[in-house]
Amino acid sequence: MANGQIHKYYLNNRYIVLDVNSGAVHVVDKIVYDILDYYKKESLEEISSRFSSIYGNKAVLDVYQEIMKLEEDGLLFSEERQLGNISYNKDNIIKAMCLHVAHDCNLTCRYCFASQGDFKGERSLMSLEVGKKALEFLVKNSGNRRNLEVDFFGGEPLMNFQVVKDLVSYGRQLEKEYNKNFRFTITTNGVLLDGDKIDFINENMDNVVLSLDGRKEINDYMRKTINGDGSYDVILPKFKNMVEKRGDKDYYIRGTFTNKNLDFSKDALHFYDEGFKKISIEPVVTSEDMDYALREEHLDRVLEEYEKFSREYIRIKKRDKDFYFFHFMIDLSQGPCILKRVTGCGAGSEYLAVTPEGELYPCHQFVGEEEFKIGDIFKGIEDTHLRDRFKMANIFNKEECRDCWAKYYCSGGCHANAYYTHGNLMKPYRLGCEMEKKRIECAISILANLEE
Repeated sequence: MANGQIHKYYLNNRYIVLDVNSGAVHVVDKIVYDILDYYKKESLEEISSRFSSIYGNKAVLDVYQEIMKLEEDGLLFSEERQLGNISYNKDNIIKAMCLHVAHDCNLTCRYCFASQGDFKGERSLMSLEVGKKALEFLVKNSGNRRNLEVDFFGGEPLMNFQVVKDLVSYGRQLEKEYNKNFRFTITTNGVLLDGDKIDFINENMDNVVLSLDGRKEINDYMRKTINGDGSYDVILPKFKNMVEKRGDKDYYIRGTFTNKNLDFSKDALHFYDEGFKKISIEPVVTSEDMDYALREEHLDRVLEEYEKFSREYIRIKKRDKDFYFFHFMIDLSQGPCILKRVTGCGAGSEYLAVTPEGELYPCHQFVGEEEFKIGDIFKGIEDTHLRDRFKMANIFNKEECRDCWAKYYCSGGCHANAYYTHGNLMKPYRLGCEMEKKRIECAISILANLEE
């Protein structure tokens, strides 16, 4: 099936060949690019007859022998890795938690999967006692793993900021008691940011995700205050102040694009012009009947926009190495490990979301869907069958993934996207797949242009 699979494409003035199973990436001349189409189907004599008038006999022979050597070395047309029955997280180690400290929000974003913060339930805030119990649950279920991830999430977590502060303090106590290291992140819309909150976040959060959609007219159409006003003018100065004070610590300013801004590269470039260097613009995922949804009819335009932005990104990166677009960052060193590349984000197994009441869900995007409640922090994981379903949702068990050239990069895609599109964890969201493949192509072509 996938044995001997390669993927080749031309983008940003580079001919690129990816060997799917080994992960080897080759930037090649056009002669190599052309001959690869026939290497497995025709003899050397037939290939020479086809190309010698274009490239010359010696060049064709040299390239043929070069391809043959790469094949022998396992760098082209390599065999698929045989993992047998995958034993993924057999000890059920938990390494990351998303703490929903506030099921409430002070914005009314049109596309909010959290139903304006309440996740289809009652608006509520996490108590300090529940938060402490969640951190204890994480520590006690983390095995020998020392580094643990905790994301303070909402709704809007700044609406429960004293609990956030107290939980960070409690986490520092647990670190000493259990020999752990918490890496804290907070995701915020910024409305309630002030000097004291900025200082605390910059001192205590290893990462911060800042939610804004880009240009003022784009952001204000989607992200309105409770009063129905646009939020851009309120939020942008606060985000700029935070990032200016943050120094070299991690952050991302994160937007969402819909069919209302298919020219989303302009939003990314707007962020850059405003001084933000670490940027993410994510495609909206929602039901197709929503007026802002991304549908099949929009796909070609979206893929063209990624290519367009990749060209501009190369130009900027050549003069500013500190500019990062999240989806154009890629690791070609064969990390993380093969098991991680097969199984993906770890939702429902290594990663869990905790509601204000202490309920456990596979990730933040499943919160509020009762069939996906997996347990709680008081009794632990009760639905082990559901946990096993998520463990099994890997690229070898998803039919559409088995022969896909991008499978070791996307790891089968987002479970929530699959569920909300098809009602099935095992059937990937096609538009998401196509966008991810284009982002991978762009990312590799960018590296090929920058590493000269």
